[in-house]
Amino acid sequence: MSLPDGGTGSATQNSARMSATIIVPERVVDDVVLIRRDLHMHPELGFQEHRTAGIVADRLRALGYEVHEGVGRTGVVGVLRGAKPGRTIMLRADMDALPITEERGHSYRSQAEGRMHACGHDGHVAILLGAAALIADRRDDLAGTLCLVFQPAEEGLGGAKVMIEDGLFERFGIERAYGLHLSSKYPTGVLGFREGPMYASSDSIEIEVKGVGGHGSAPHDAIDPIYTAATFITSVQSVVSRQIDPLEPAVVTIGAMHAGTTHNVIPRNAAMLGTVRAFDAGVRAQMPERIERVLRACCDAAGAAYDFRYLWRYPVTANDPAQTQYARALAARVVGEERVIDAARLMGAEDFSFYAERVPACFYTLGCSSGDDTSHPHHSSFFDIDERALPNGVAMMTALALDAARNAP
Repeated sequence: MSLPDGGTGSATQNSARMSATIIVPERVVDDVVLIRRDLHMHPELGFQEHRTAGIVADRLRALGYEVHEGVGRTGVVGVLRGAKPGRTIMLRADMDALPITEERGHSYRSQAEGRMHACGHDGHVAILLGAAALIADRRDDLAGTLCLVFQPAEEGLGGAKVMIEDGLFERFGIERAYGLHLSSKYPTGVLGFREGPMYASSDSIEIEVKGVGGHGSAPHDAIDPIYTAATFITSVQSVVSRQIDPLEPAVVTIGAMHAGTTHNVIPRNAAMLGTVRAFDAGVRAQMPERIERVLRACCDAAGAAYDFRYLWRYPVTANDPAQTQYARALAARVVGEERVIDAARLMGAEDFSFYAERVPACFYTLGCSSGDDTSHPHHSSFFDIDERALPNGVAMMTALALDAARNAP
């Protein structure tokens, strides 16, 4: 890959002149696969990624990176400073696994009972470490400062936010952020981009309906919290179907309901847990009041009381349009226009959103599906990736490292 030497043209003109052919050597591909399989066999949950972080730190040091450990508890940042002027950019990989028991029988099956890399984060770490090796080989071509951010606890614990609170942006002066996510929705090696909202916000609701217990044969002598909760579960769907613009996607799902102990007893309380998703910040802001209004009406009708908690978790992951246009054009030169697609919006959530709130950012997908074995959805106990996708991930991350500090808008 040859880079422009910083002429007077615009970033777009400079990028158009460069050759973005990146050869990922077989030795690097083999190493990336071995790393991914090792991490897959030894998954660690959020903020427990001590082994993974140690592997990352050791490899980065061996490559000549300045290594910072314990950023955001178990996060690692590798810094490489270029000899030429340019911005400070970050490339991110998340490290944590999920509390899922793997049901696949392959040779690199998880050795940790009840834990599994069911979302591809093992692949993300392996890709970024592979890119780190290629970038180190080309450090004389590097402009600005590169920060490789290996983040803990993406799965629901907000590791990105914790790293930010630990001074990630202030300590390292980050000005642009890029990240990828493997996707079993797309064919192996395809890179997908989308301007604006790409992943939904994700918030949680915790509800306790407080009734009056009694005998199942005499419901008139009780205030049934199960019936009240069931009424709410049905009625709350009207928030999406009747109170939000049909062109603005949103989801309210009650994922857990706990009440009672036996057949013929009306319990005193019923507890519910749920998730709330939206693509528009304004819609998201209105959800707590709308949901509680429905809950209040259901409880008032039954004579019940309630406790309601709305937990703000991940904001919408929205890509900066200019950064996305830049990254997509770069990807076309790296893997070929025929391997670059428009990515669909997903109701899943990503804590990369916290980075994108701070600096212009682009989060993109890397397809990893090539048949039945690699098309299971994320968070499935059968999830796996087609490892032939990994070299394209390495190539794209390497291209961003060597080009974005100087040519990104």
